[in-house]
Amino acid sequence: MMIRMEQLYTRWGREVDAGHVLQEYPRPLLKRKSYVNLNGYWDYAITEKFRKPEGYDGKILVPFSPESVLSGVGRQLRPEEYLWYRTGLSVDSDKLRRGFRLILHFGAVDQACLVYVNGQEAARHMGGYLPFSADITEYCLGTQCAGGSAGAEESAAVENELALAVRDLSDTSYHARGKQKLKRGGMFYTAQSGIWQTVWMEYVPACYVKELLTEPLLSLPDCRSGSVRITVRGDAAAPVKIRIRKPALYQGAAGEDGGVSGDSSPVEPAGSSSDNCLAEASGFSNREITIALPDCKLWTCEMPWLYYFTVEMGEDTVESYFALRTFSVEKDEAGIPRICLNGQARFQNGVLDQGYWPDGLYTAPSDEAFVFDIMEMKKMGFNMLRKHVKIEPQRWYYHCDRLGMIVWQDMVNGGSYYKHWFVTYAATLFSRKRCNIPDTCLRLLSRADQRGRAEFVREVKETIRILKGHPSIAVWVIFNEGWGQFHAKKMTELVRKCDSSRLIDQASGWFDQGGGDMQSIHHYFFRLKFAPEKKRATVLSEFGGYSLRIPGHSACRKLYGYGIHKDREGLRAAYHERMRRMEAQIPEGLCAAVYTQLSDVEEEVNGIFTFDREVRKL
Repeated sequence: MMIRMEQLYTRWGREVDAGHVLQEYPRPLLKRKSYVNLNGYWDYAITEKFRKPEGYDGKILVPFSPESVLSGVGRQLRPEEYLWYRTGLSVDSDKLRRGFRLILHFGAVDQACLVYVNGQEAARHMGGYLPFSADITEYCLGTQCAGGSAGAEESAAVENELALAVRDLSDTSYHARGKQKLKRGGMFYTAQSGIWQTVWMEYVPACYVKELLTEPLLSLPDCRSGSVRITVRGDAAAPVKIRIRKPALYQGAAGEDGGVSGDSSPVEPAGSSSDNCLAEASGFSNREITIALPDCKLWTCEMPWLYYFTVEMGEDTVESYFALRTFSVEKDEAGIPRICLNGQARFQNGVLDQGYWPDGLYTAPSDEAFVFDIMEMKKMGFNMLRKHVKIEPQRWYYHCDRLGMIVWQDMVNGGSYYKHWFVTYAATLFSRKRCNIPDTCLRLLSRADQRGRAEFVREVKETIRILKGHPSIAVWVIFNEGWGQFHAKKMTELVRKCDSSRLIDQASGWFDQGGGDMQSIHHYFFRLKFAPEKKRATVLSEFGGYSLRIPGHSACRKLYGYGIHKDREGLRAAYHERMRRMEAQIPEGLCAAVYTQLSDVEEEVNGIFTFDREVRKL
């Protein structure tokens, strides 16, 4: 039986305004000037049968999951139950009659959902971590109404109904689930369900930009000449015009306190808008457009230069950005493979980031909360975050882009029930003896179901497609500690085909199949021993995990970690000694290290910060 947790709040959770929840534009890589945010109170109901409820149980604050205290519900959805949502949808019928399309967007809904507009099924989606959209124009009321004018906003507004049916099998099936577990405990945390990222909609012209693909091209080793290849995707070929502005920095990017609020403005060169234009080009959608960039400014952790650009396609105008930088593995003078940023060896000193919050679970209570985590790690001297088996809203990656924080992005693990005697305990001993186990034993690795493997492949492709434009991402981590691992060599080939510009950690921890760009080691219990390889960089992709419970700032009395300490002095001494020993391995070939972890999460009290982000322990 699980012991009840003490409910903690972050400073941002205490200040949540139900009428203005997470109002920032959710998709910074493809931004329009206007959009309609649908976050706020919706009706909800939980039923045992798949049948639309006649009445609703109460109100839920979207986008917080019903398991979180900020949702106002505080109830665990069970695998055999259905979660229903309903809200009103005010639609500008005048715009629809003039030919605009209405696109509905969901940041993430865990796990499977059906979307209804006015009782008609408008979309369905499987997968709790990836965004999806639907053109709901044909399902809306009022598109054929007579009367009204472009300026008569009141008469143009027509009320519609938006509803969702959600089911979440959580860890009882093979679907992607990350660290969620219905019976939480230890290194696994409270399962959540339903809507957990922003819901929004936007009106677009009939011919509109659906996707932007940017591929920065940098000439090494001089780095002075570069270009960018941009593809504007739409339904049909149409003329497009691209205008790139001079590169800009954000205040506070190098670690100062100023200018790091949720949506601070870039510091751009002075002068008129025409003076600020770096390059222009014209072409057609669905075709590559290559633009030369004079006097390149490179993205680094200290100076994260971003190039902002505007795309015009007919009546549609969108904004985006990119950066010039490369991540690679190159040999140093001693012949040791090193991870390089822009052709220069750069040790990546990182922190494991679970992305959990005590009041919002998977959902950060505000944009400022994202910035706090990133900036506090920068102030401590870390230059990398490993986002652990979770995909964040794109706002988080945007902040890493503009603030100069390197990201290692894990794919979200799935698979049936994990056999921890094999993937955790036995695997730890095997790795100690440097015995690599083949990942073809699918039943032991919880990947016997072919449908689950196919689903993982689809979601890996989609993850890369969605996040590829963020310059801060340096590494794709495919598998972690054998959780649902299978055919790692083939998966590495797949990821390389999807994105050849980044490094690949094929199997973090153990079950290494010798592929990818990294020899990836987890080190918690035994003395660290490794030998540099000839081609792959050696990284310590998890280590440390020292625990300290802070009364009043810990959710659980039961503790989990990799070395329990009674006071801060003991914790700090152990931490500094561990960091000293880690740093001593750098000349021997160590290229990166990921300390466990950024914050406490429930029983796991090995964070640099407490779960509520109120106490920095180190």
